[in-house]
Amino acid sequence: MTSKLTFLFVGLFVSFAALAQKAAPVGIQLYSFRDQFAKDVPGTMAKVKQMGFREAEIAGTYGLSLTDFRKLLDQNGIKAISTGASFEDLDSNVPKILAEAKALGAKYVTCAWIPHPGDMFRIQDADQAIDVFNTAGRLLADNGITFCYHTHGYEFQTYENGTFFDYLAANLNPKYVNFEMDVFWVKAPGYNPVALLQKYPKRFLLMHLKDRKPGTPDTNTGHSDIESNVTLGQGDVGIAGIMKQAKKSGVKHFFIEDESSRSMEQVPASLTFLESLK
Repeated sequence: MTSKLTFLFVGLFVSFAALAQKAAPVGIQLYSFRDQFAKDVPGTMAKVKQMGFREAEIAGTYGLSLTDFRKLLDQNGIKAISTGASFEDLDSNVPKILAEAKALGAKYVTCAWIPHPGDMFRIQDADQAIDVFNTAGRLLADNGITFCYHTHGYEFQTYENGTFFDYLAANLNPKYVNFEMDVFWVKAPGYNPVALLQKYPKRFLLMHLKDRKPGTPDTNTGHSDIESNVTLGQGDVGIAGIMKQAKKSGVKHFFIEDESSRSMEQVPASLTFLESLK
């Protein structure tokens, strides 16, 4: 009888502990804490866990082997949903990308930059990306990994009767290539994330949640002051409306990304804002 009671009490304790550690409603792009990770990987991962995050997007392993980084994620109950890959590796070393994704347990691979000269994005840059992404995306899909290109602002430069993004979306095969919407980098060149989600349903599978300080100048270069990143709900991106539309349009995973020097303070406040949304 005593052993049964002990078992019951232990079970209740574990249940209460789980309740006390409320899971975050979204994931985190670990790049948000790059400065902290550079100094203390285990300690920073523990803070990520304490904030309630259970899903993460990976941006490097900060000197740890892939195996050791995966162990650290597992120890903290954090699942790697996606990991980044360079354009160069997508072009010439897909086996390396596959090995990294599988070691981390990630089901998505993202790329956040298409090489182009200066601040001008050109049709030849778009065509090269279409060729590389369609090929790499097929190879990744054949191995159970979904590839998404992360929008970065310069794709919204004008091309023909629309933008380069429209051209990319029309020419990237949705069987092999879809998108990660960074809402900041849709707003930065003057576009509406909600309208883009409505225009391209089921093409945006992943999303970076990031807000922008009101009054920040628009830019379509892919470059902006990182200190213009503010707590979700305090900026001009329209996070509440985006969250209402995103799931209707097929977004499967969300990640807070805060590139500012205040991320450790702002990310918990951003979570509070997201939890307040109906």
